[in-house]
Amino acid sequence: MAFRLEDKQALVTEVQAIARVAHSVVAAEYRGLTVSQMTGLRAKARESGVYMRVVKNTLARRAVAGTPYECIAGNLKGPLVLAFSKDDPGAAARVVREFAKTHDKLVPTLVALGGRVHPASDLERVANLPTRAQALALLLGVLKAPVSRLVRTLAEPHAKLVRTVAAIKATRAA
Repeated sequence: MAFRLEDKQALVTEVQAIARVAHSVVAAEYRGLTVSQMTGLRAKARESGVYMRVVKNTLARRAVAGTPYECIAGNLKGPLVLAFSKDDPGAAARVVREFAKTHDKLVPTLVALGGRVHPASDLERVANLPTRAQALALLLGVLKAPVSRLVRTLAEPHAKLVRTVAAIKATRAA
């Protein structure tokens, strides 16, 4: 179905607005997927906070122009679905990776993160990035470790004294 010029401009504006604030983008070739499979993929993307859109390559090149993902413009070939991570840098990669495990027709072609294009083989590395909650938990653990060690160090002499007194008491009782 052919788009009118106004529809194309609206689509480019919409994708460009998402690309400006997105943390990462994954492009995957969807040739051979059925409509119900694509609908399932879109539903999983929505649940994960991922903006997913099938865009013609020429419109996609215009949409990413002037955004951090302008670097992907030269790699847009074939029927592609673009998945933009809005909240979490690894969310789009996780959605595509999980869906591609069960549907071999979905083939990731590129991953872009931080304004740099990475090959599809880096999809696994990007998908394994921690979520925001996991990153905050790791940071909290790192910040808490020195304090915990200090408390253990300060408490150890008292604990050693108590164990020594208990051992002496046990030997006298025997």
